[in-house]
Amino acid sequence: MSYHRSILAFVLAAAIAAPLALRADDTHVKGPGPAHISGGEKVDVTNYLVPGKTTIVDFFSEYCPPCRAIAPKLEKLHKTRDDIAVVKVDINRPGVKGIDWQSPVAQQYQLHSIPHFQIYSPDGKLKAEGDAAYDQVSSWVE
Repeated sequence: MSYHRSILAFVLAAAIAAPLALRADDTHVKGPGPAHISGGEKVDVTNYLVPGKTTIVDFFSEYCPPCRAIAPKLEKLHKTRDDIAVVKVDINRPGVKGIDWQSPVAQQYQLHSIPHFQIYSPDGKLKAEGDAAYDQVSSWVE
């Protein structure tokens, strides 16, 4: 009798855990505001793409005046366009004053100017980066 209960408990646990496992790192949903990631550490931005949405990855620093100027516009774009998600990658490590060009994430993506954008299509393919992405994002936020 306890053998059958053990099997039943195992089957129930597996049935409950399976959907959670499928929703792990490969599935992100668009939240109410842009996702904020990194804090200067290396990051694989493709782990934060929202399936079925155009995802704008915004590499920024709080010490960058153009980054601060466009931030409210990106927030509004994220909130008003159902087809677009924004992911903000903070290139600064905690405690570093000024734009942290030496941070692991800035080195990883070879950043030399910010804001720096990457645009991924709803199917997860990189569609634009750098100047071309900046021009596209600018046209969306104006």
